[in-house]
Amino acid sequence: MVLFSVGLVLIGAVFGVGVWMASTSSVEVVAARAAIERGAVITDSGLTVARVAVDPSVPVVPAAQLRSLVGKRAASDVAAGTLLSPAQVTDALPPGAGESVVGVALATGQLPAEPLRPGDRVRLVQTPEAQGEVPATQITIDAEVQSITAASDGQTTVVDLLVPETRAAEVAARAATGRVALVLDSRER
Repeated sequence: MVLFSVGLVLIGAVFGVGVWMASTSSVEVVAARAAIERGAVITDSGLTVARVAVDPSVPVVPAAQLRSLVGKRAASDVAAGTLLSPAQVTDALPPGAGESVVGVALATGQLPAEPLRPGDRVRLVQTPEAQGEVPATQITIDAEVQSITAASDGQTTVVDLLVPETRAAEVAARAATGRVALVLDSRER
């Protein structure tokens, strides 16, 4: 009976050590030491290495790649203490060569009720004056949503659109009239 009891204790100890080792397997990853704003150049002093247990489905930057991040730009805002994801680091930010970003202030009814997201493909459409006739030829400009910001008045949404550089002045002029609407195109790629 004593041998049986000792055997059970040993089996329990081995099982306990195995569970402990499996639960404490951690890796070193890159984290933000301080907040990094979107577009800011990433510096060595803004990064740190953290040892954490990470689910394999969560994308992180291994600590060995820390030096390769220095000099690149933040693709999005990164809060202090956040683990860095590869998607948060980029070599260049929009607008790229041949592109411009134009802000368009839109009221309810001028944009879809479906919440817009950065990267959405949209069309800016010229609308007629109030009670006016719809023109026979529609003027539309293809664009991509860069960012969306609710204005402080609560009635207006400012949508930054990424457009071809050659159409930027036209988009800005049409947006200034207030006679435009935004059409969301398919999100399927």
